[in-house]
Amino acid sequence: MSLDQVAGRFAYNEDHEAFRQTVRSFLAKEGVPRADQWEKDRLVPKSFWQQAGAVGMLCPTVPEAYGGLGLDFGYNAVVDEEMAYAGVPAGFSLQSDIVAGYMEHYGSEEQKREWLPKMVSGDVITAIAMTEPGTGSDLQSIRTTARKDGNHYVINGSKTYITNGQNTDLTLVVAKTDPDAQPAWKGMSIILVESDREGFGKGRKLDKIGQDAADTSELFFEDVRVPITNCLGEEGMGFVYLMSQLPQERLSIAVSVMASCQKAFDDTVAFTKERKAFKGYVFDFQNTKFVLADLKAKLQVGWAHLDWAIQRHLRGELTNEEGAAAKLWHTDLQWEVMDKCLQLHGGAGYMNEYPIARMWRGARVSRIYGGTNEIMKEVISRKL
Repeated sequence: MSLDQVAGRFAYNEDHEAFRQTVRSFLAKEGVPRADQWEKDRLVPKSFWQQAGAVGMLCPTVPEAYGGLGLDFGYNAVVDEEMAYAGVPAGFSLQSDIVAGYMEHYGSEEQKREWLPKMVSGDVITAIAMTEPGTGSDLQSIRTTARKDGNHYVINGSKTYITNGQNTDLTLVVAKTDPDAQPAWKGMSIILVESDREGFGKGRKLDKIGQDAADTSELFFEDVRVPITNCLGEEGMGFVYLMSQLPQERLSIAVSVMASCQKAFDDTVAFTKERKAFKGYVFDFQNTKFVLADLKAKLQVGWAHLDWAIQRHLRGELTNEEGAAAKLWHTDLQWEVMDKCLQLHGGAGYMNEYPIARMWRGARVSRIYGGTNEIMKEVISRKL
């Protein structure tokens, strides 16, 4: 099965769908056969990023002047959907949907020319370091500092739960360039830190409940010196930049989780039609059919809403509240789908050899990252 089973999509045009076939073929050949090994290794190799870059899967929105294809976010969404449906765990969405946007919108000409072509090719893997050991959703309370010393910043602090943390070659570090600023958000900046800088350290690759191959790590900064020209955009504008890019980040999460919902559903339909019980098949029980029918109806609604949100974003109309609502609703749906689909697998669902077990474990974090779902409700409520 594939996402072609989802009828009536209206977010994409023929060019998007042609690109989808390229992405799907690449993942089937280069990603899916290796995914189990990457789960065991707990890391996706950098070589896979370069392979993906060669077929145009990384940062498709980057303008041609900087080595990209100059396409719209719909192409990012196609990659996100196919990666999630195929179960290939590389952290492409962080690079393509989030970091590239910051670089495109706020980077200097020199920064764009230096980094964007390498991000497109997969020769450079990026991360963005916001969360700290004592600070999660309350971004204004970060303690990492970047103090001026002549024509350099000196960075001190630590970050945790950083996607692509082990593989990162370039990290966008959210730090306080003016710790005394009031309100606190006015003193925050985004600083580019290359991984070969003295004093920059990669800590543990964190041991998570799920998404074992996904690279999530600690990062440490001890008197790391970078030139002032490494500031992304204007000093003191970091918080504003972060907030302005949130609709796309949260839409990206919704896109991926919706595809994972569809995969879990498709796998469960197939499993229940093959699994024998009481001289019949699990699918033949009314409970099974009713549970699946209920999920199918919710998936139908979910795809329609997602396409609506993608189209609004392509027109530049998706608001912060709408992005938060998409992240909230689709990740809540994901957990419902995963839990019910695992239940229909019975004892097999609790075995890691079945894909539903891995999907169920991996889904739990979706309601936490990108802003917890409780924060999403807070964001939505501000416009009531």
